[in-house]
Amino acid sequence: MKVSVVTPSYNQGQFIRRTLESVASQGGAEIEHVVFDGGSTDDTVEVLKRFGNGIRWTSEKDKGQTDAVNKGLRATDGEIIGWLNSDDIYYTDAIARVVAFFETHPDVDVIYGMADHIDLVDYAFEAYPTEPWNFERLRDTCFICQPAAFFRRRVVEQHGLLDESRNFCMDYEYWLRLGKAGVRFAYLEQKLAGSRLYAENKTLGSRLKVHGEINDMQKALFGTVPDRWLWNYAHAVIDERVDRKTSPRWFALRMIFVMLKAARRWNGRISPEMKTDLWGLWRSFLKRPSSH
Repeated sequence: MKVSVVTPSYNQGQFIRRTLESVASQGGAEIEHVVFDGGSTDDTVEVLKRFGNGIRWTSEKDKGQTDAVNKGLRATDGEIIGWLNSDDIYYTDAIARVVAFFETHPDVDVIYGMADHIDLVDYAFEAYPTEPWNFERLRDTCFICQPAAFFRRRVVEQHGLLDESRNFCMDYEYWLRLGKAGVRFAYLEQKLAGSRLYAENKTLGSRLKVHGEINDMQKALFGTVPDRWLWNYAHAVIDERVDRKTSPRWFALRMIFVMLKAARRWNGRISPEMKTDLWGLWRSFLKRPSSH
């Protein structure tokens, strides 16, 4: 069974060697590794040149991460596909475990495993909050860690590539789109990957844009946005502007205002559950003394 690993890359020279090494150390299958770099201006290309013949790579201007992943999907032919960003890593025997599971479960199309959040020096400082498969639950929270997920080539053939209109939640959109289509997922309760989390990475550095795009994506796929994501969006709007501890009343009032706007913007209405929650927030606002 052949496994294709696709790595999108841009200016991750400080990490990409560890990413490449984590793939090169894998066994249990024939592995092809392709890197599509968006024309990095740091030392990424030098690292790729020095690494040797274990990878295929190209470095040229592209339209972003989603475009790079799609180029990799089109350029490979492995029966199983893994997508590993240029700052993430596979753990020992990750691919061998995935291949063994796919071989004994021919009806499963997507496997995702457990993972860690890792820091700048690969230290695992917390577990990624993965959960057993539940499609409705996935709408409320993305419990699939992208570097710990693998899917069959037939998924791409039947359901297409990543949505290139998405710059932040392209993986989450893909899992939801596949789940909506009835694709069969399986949860492998073994740690497969480390997902790097640090202040400068794309997701943490663009929190408000991320949550806005997730809401737009959910609206496009399902026609509505779960209340939980509206709350997440409101927190992204307010958290950096109002200190909840020192100004609790102002925080509560701002939350009510932003939530009402968000609910009307994406859902056109306020759900009964949200009305209850906002009423509770309003009562807490009335009871709390103002801060000075």
